[in-house]
Amino acid sequence: MIRPIVEVLHGRKVIEGAGVHLRRVFGFQNPKQFDPFLLLDDFRSTKREEYIKGFPWHPHRGIETITYMLQGDVEHGDSLGNSGILSAGDVQWMTAGSGIIHQEMPQGDEQGILQGFQLWANLPADSKMIPPCYRSITDSDIPLVKKPDGTLIRIIAGSVDGVTGPADNIIIDPEYLDCTVPPRTQFSHPTQKGYTVFIYVIGGTGIVDDTRVNDKDLVLFADGEEVALASEEKSLRFLLLSGKPIREPIAWRGPIVMNTDEELDQAFRELQDDTFIKNT
Repeated sequence: MIRPIVEVLHGRKVIEGAGVHLRRVFGFQNPKQFDPFLLLDDFRSTKREEYIKGFPWHPHRGIETITYMLQGDVEHGDSLGNSGILSAGDVQWMTAGSGIIHQEMPQGDEQGILQGFQLWANLPADSKMIPPCYRSITDSDIPLVKKPDGTLIRIIAGSVDGVTGPADNIIIDPEYLDCTVPPRTQFSHPTQKGYTVFIYVIGGTGIVDDTRVNDKDLVLFADGEEVALASEEKSLRFLLLSGKPIREPIAWRGPIVMNTDEELDQAFRELQDDTFIKNT
């Protein structure tokens, strides 16, 4: 059964960190709507002043943050001593687990262009306090599948035509695909029944379930075994995400997501008394 549309979202402009202008596609409204995903931010910009102040040191606990860069660089560092640069095509899959304090400082490219996305995924109760860790995935690590009709699919997580992405053995069993469909071409992809599935358009226009979608539109699907859509006169590019719902209580305050308010209070007390970091 082809998944019908539940809702089309357009997101809203917000300012986060030390003054980063971005589009919050979803997040902080109804955390169960996209379970196991919590938030998606689009930080595409051509103006250095909109992002250069970055996201100085801040904590996370109980979630995973997934950063995918299309253009420009982001410098990062954390309380465990890790540091590096994310460049075009790279992915950082960070499991905050029991707690980490880090910073992300966008630099853009030589022309001042920055294009990327950050997705937050929840962790179940029995994994919220696991040791934090990183999966640093470079552009060259991500396989590209070309379909006979010319459709291109970069596989960050999940599998297409027997090819599997580098982000594997992840609790929510995600798919994360970057798909480019040529003009006037039909696209379909099998999906796991019972999983949450959505696409986020990042270029071109297309038709989904008789609805026209454009750049910066998110389409949330109802349950089913397949997603289907079509491009129009130009190529259509979108991110396709799916994951296994956790279906647990969500207590969420800023960068920390737990199961109860008591756990949240404890996390913020630990931040104040410098006992937040459990693994060094």
